[in-house]
Amino acid sequence: MGESLSHPVFLVEELPTADTTVLAGPEGRHAARVRRMEPGQRITLSDGAGGLARCTVNSVADATLGLVVHERSFVELGEPQLVVVQALAKGERGELAVELMTELGVDAVIPWSAGRSITQWHSERGDKARRRWVSTAREASKQSRRAWLPVIAGLHDTAAVAARLGAASAAVILHHAAALPLSEVPLPAGGEVVLVVGPEGGLSPDELDAFTAAGGLPCRLGPTVLRTSTAGAAALAALSVRLGRWS
Repeated sequence: MGESLSHPVFLVEELPTADTTVLAGPEGRHAARVRRMEPGQRITLSDGAGGLARCTVNSVADATLGLVVHERSFVELGEPQLVVVQALAKGERGELAVELMTELGVDAVIPWSAGRSITQWHSERGDKARRRWVSTAREASKQSRRAWLPVIAGLHDTAAVAARLGAASAAVILHHAAALPLSEVPLPAGGEVVLVVGPEGGLSPDELDAFTAAGGLPCRLGPTVLRTSTAGAAALAALSVRLGRWS
């Protein structure tokens, strides 16, 4: 996914082009008031799309940091990209899933309105819930010091998920009763690996049929049944090792 970042990361809309800059707005307030950054400390600015600028703090005001820019770099997006179709989950479990998957390197998350999802997103409630997923991914990216923010897609129904699986380089359906372990699934060198995580009640037979017809391969993670909030993260960890992302 990218190089290791050893200093606190703050997100900006655009990286500075000059040798000095000011970090203001919400990120500047957080750096000055919450993180209590001091002159001489190092930070990294990220545009969330692979661009990085390593800086030293040279002044601190009430809600801004003055910075000296030392180095700029760009981190390529990993190949293949890891995309998780995450069924909507009750309570805060959906946000927990997004947080964990972001920390573990997911490139995109697709919210899916599964038939057995206890929670459903409708109109304003759905918009608000998706914004929470976006905010969660943003904060988890900063905490884990990622160079790329994961994409949080719009809500998908089952037909839209099947279409995404059909276009993927590899499509995997996590299913506790599958005979094939995830560790033996053939992986492509590029494109997208799309992984489906079902809801608390599991995939319905019709959903499983639709996804397999689209080219999805049912696979199991192991001998235990994981929650919908943790299954995607566990699968990402296993795939990251196999793909050399964690080498």
